[in-house]
Amino acid sequence: MHSAYIGFGSNIGDRLDYIQNALHSLSVVEGICLKSVSSIYRTEPVGNEEQDDFLNGVVSLETSLSPHTLLHIVKNIEISIGRQHRTHWGPREIDMDILIYDDLCLQTPNLTIPHPEMHLRRFVLTPLAEIASNLTHPVFNKSILSLLYSLKDEKAVVKDVSYSVNITSCL
Repeated sequence: MHSAYIGFGSNIGDRLDYIQNALHSLSVVEGICLKSVSSIYRTEPVGNEEQDDFLNGVVSLETSLSPHTLLHIVKNIEISIGRQHRTHWGPREIDMDILIYDDLCLQTPNLTIPHPEMHLRRFVLTPLAEIASNLTHPVFNKSILSLLYSLKDEKAVVKDVSYSVNITSCL
C-alpha cells in the first residue's frame, strides 16, 4: 500500500456538501482507504482574489492505485460532483489535488508529485500539518511543519469549528 495526501477545497454554493460528497466518493473507491481528514479551514483565495473564501482541508489515505490512476479517479470525482472549469485560479465547486504520494518525485505533462505549489500555500500546509506535521517533503527534505513556519504567504487560514466532515472509511 502507498500513502498519499490529497488537498481539497470549494468556494461555490454549499461548499461543505461538495466536500463531503467528494470525500465520500473517494472513500468508496476500491483500492483507497481514507485514514484521516483535517479540520475544515476558511481561507482567502489565492491568485484571483475577486471571489468568495474557500473551505479547504487535506485527507490522508492508503492506496494500491498508481499515482496516475489516483489522479484519474480524483478528476472523475470532481466532474461527478459538478465541477465546472471556468478561469485559472477561479471559483470552483470542488478541487482535489494529489499533494504527496509516498516519497515519490514525479513530473509528467499531467501530474507533478509533490504538488509543485504546495510549499507556497498556507491553505495547504496548515491542514496538512494538522494531520501529518512530521511528514517530510520529498523535494525539500523538510517537515511540513517546518515548511509552514518558514512560509511567507500571509493569506488568512482559519479553522472553522462550525464545519466538520463525516466520512465512512476503513479506519
